[in-house]
Amino acid sequence: MKATLLALVTGIIVGLIFSFLKLPLPAPNVLPGVAGIIGIYLGGVFFEYIIKLIGK
Repeated sequence: MKATLLALVTGIIVGLIFSFLKLPLPAPNVLPGVAGIIGIYLGGVFFEYIIKLIGK
């Protein structure tokens, strides 16, 4: 939980700095960005599942 909160606070600070400097935000569009994050997570979960299946 601490790492999640730290990541959120860091993201907010970076967003504020980029907006203040009138720079484009260093993040993808919302839906593709969320889909990418979910894909990365699911890929890791599937990998662990496959490794467990192979190991048995």
